[in-house]
Amino acid sequence: MKDINLIICGVGGQGIILASDILAEVAIDSGYDVKKTDTLGMAQRGGSVISHIRMGNKIYSPMIKKGQADIVLGFEKLEALRWSQYLNDKSIVIVNNYKISPSTVNLGKASYPDDEKTDGILKEKAGRVISTNGTEYAINLGDIRVLNIFLIGCASVFLPFKIQVWMDTILRRLPSKVASINKTAFDKGREEIENGSF
Repeated sequence: MKDINLIICGVGGQGIILASDILAEVAIDSGYDVKKTDTLGMAQRGGSVISHIRMGNKIYSPMIKKGQADIVLGFEKLEALRWSQYLNDKSIVIVNNYKISPSTVNLGKASYPDDEKTDGILKEKAGRVISTNGTEYAINLGDIRVLNIFLIGCASVFLPFKIQVWMDTILRRLPSKVASINKTAFDKGREEIENGSF
């Protein structure tokens, strides 16, 4: 089996750790050796959160080297840009087209880069950049908290795992009362990629 290096990044409170846990469990249940590490920088206050997930036949370290990410799943636009040094010309970037200003921007000490600059850098460094309005989809489904499941639904299109394994893991990790909306969010994420003209 081919090694897969995946980064999930965003801001505290977006459900990044749960998303990375689900993804790691799906890989394990699919027969992969998996190593994962999470870094939470003031996550409770909207700080940067990043998960490294490595999977393959035998994985010795959870840390992905710069320039070696196969997929970067960005829950927030600036965070995707912040971790762009992990990209290469074959990487796939899936970016939630949503902005959360860091404290330096809110305090007037820095400016949030415009879309043209952000998109330009990502397209320069990655082989494929996919922008999705995940937050809007989640709100339209009735619960912003399903954003993480929508986005791993997007990423699942590029991963070699069976849909049933994804569903079993999601339903195992989440309360039964939110099973239906999360299944819908996952399916919508897949549809977004499969029906998109990226």
